[in-house]
Amino acid sequence: MHVDQLAAEMVDREAIRHVMMRYARAIDRIDEDLLRSVYWPDATDNHGNYNGPVKGFIEWVIPGLGAMDQTMHMLGNIHIEIHGSAAAVESYFHAYHRMVRDDGSRFDAVIAGRYVDRMEKRDGEWRIARRELAYDWYREYPDSGDWQSNIFDVPIRSNRYPDDVSYEISRDARERGDAKSS
Repeated sequence: MHVDQLAAEMVDREAIRHVMMRYARAIDRIDEDLLRSVYWPDATDNHGNYNGPVKGFIEWVIPGLGAMDQTMHMLGNIHIEIHGSAAAVESYFHAYHRMVRDDGSRFDAVIAGRYVDRMEKRDGEWRIARRELAYDWYREYPDSGDWQSNIFDVPIRSNRYPDDVSYEISRDARERGDAKSS
């Protein structure tokens, strides 16, 4: 492979990984605009409980996530096969969900699986065109998070869009970076 081809492929691979990282952040922060930015408008998503156009997936998943106390999605191996302007991408994940039952009791659900995506590059941008979720395992545990116990003195807790500290840091970096480059 020529050096220029290799460099272009490395840029594409990083852009694809960035799509996956934005997806995890969008889900955990319940950031609907960020979530929309990882899919093409005509994309489809098969999450098992939902299978159809991405517009419907977003309408389904955002309220579902909002009903949970917390979530955290961790990405592992990301296998990328680039075929011109399309790519087959298989991303391993662990997803942690702190959930509430109808009776008000809480429990933790841990899911592991793989996002199996066909991504497409359109006008120089990679996004998900088709997603299939492959569930590898699921475990449910009695509520294990007790923030009331004060075992740890936690000054900053995870939060959702726009109140999570990550948005504040992002704004701060953008403002400082823009000010220094003027």
